[in-house]
Amino acid sequence: MAAASLPREVLLLVVLTVAGRISLVGGQADSCVADINTVLPVAYGNSTLACRPIWNNLVLRYAQDQKNVLTIVLSMLYTTGWVGMGFSKDGMMVGSSAMVGWIGNTGRPHVKQFYLSGQSSSKVLVDQGQLPVVSETAMVFQHGPNIYLAFQLKFASSIGQQMLLFAFGTATPVKNRLKEHQDKISVSFDFSAGTLSASSYPYQLKRTHGILNIFGWGVLLPIGAIVARYFRRYDPMWFYLHAAIQFIGFILGLAGVVAGIALYHKLHASVSTHRALGILILVLGILQVLALFLRPDKDHKLRKYWNWYHWWIGRLLLFVAAVNIFVGIHVGYAGDSWKIGYAVYLVVLFLAAVILEIMLWNRGSKGVPNPSAL
Repeated sequence: MAAASLPREVLLLVVLTVAGRISLVGGQADSCVADINTVLPVAYGNSTLACRPIWNNLVLRYAQDQKNVLTIVLSMLYTTGWVGMGFSKDGMMVGSSAMVGWIGNTGRPHVKQFYLSGQSSSKVLVDQGQLPVVSETAMVFQHGPNIYLAFQLKFASSIGQQMLLFAFGTATPVKNRLKEHQDKISVSFDFSAGTLSASSYPYQLKRTHGILNIFGWGVLLPIGAIVARYFRRYDPMWFYLHAAIQFIGFILGLAGVVAGIALYHKLHASVSTHRALGILILVLGILQVLALFLRPDKDHKLRKYWNWYHWWIGRLLLFVAAVNIFVGIHVGYAGDSWKIGYAVYLVVLFLAAVILEIMLWNRGSKGVPNPSAL
């Protein structure tokens, strides 16, 4: 399409986007070739700081002296919000301690230590971190377009490999309350060798495990069950639709179990309840798949018992799967938003089932036949 034929709004958006990119480039982000000794306080300028780009425009300068004092100077492009650096035992946010700096709305600099007891904002606790900070040296200041977070840690011995978290948010904290980060990264950094590697914590694998199991066991299987109970008058379409939905749900759930096994072998996490419920769900799912191949004819004398078996195993599977999804969200520190989202889905599903059940009973009261056998 020719540029002249584009709507004015689109052209304006393109111009603003290009202008934004040009202004960002012109912002002169800090780099390791820049000499910042003239802007650093004396306590930091006297140190010979090694420098390493970490991520995006975030730069880490550091030094470790013979008294095991680790000097940190973290910098990045800044307009508003906060920037933080955390120390973690396993690469996870929860359980880590972090130094966070920002420039307040009045221009006053703030630097605080936080303990991250959970993923929600209310569980990020100020002044409760476990880092051995040399308090009088912690500071944050802005120079040009960059913000600098500087602090020193006094350890009992020299530190080498360390799991580090870096994050920033665009909302300026009020009353030392951090809003959710805009972006984050977890890395493994060796302060002795200056080497950087990706975090050993398998974030993507955990997310894949959760999404597959939620969508397979927790979303598709209940929908397939609703099709089987309330749409039997559309015979035989309901049966093929029910079987297809349940089979896809089982395959996704099985893939989620495989991802969960791989995740367990990587983390060796203590999630015995979640793991036991997952095994039970898998067994129940296999029994349901077998039931499809062992289904007797409608007029067979065993069909009644097969119906009982199929219905009650299916209901138990749906119940245990819903419980384990909430358990998994909890032990995986996915946050309350995932719990609320899945709870809302279950409420909507329940209300839909109630409406369909009422419609089913109304048809029965009017003498409309409703086949009960699968």
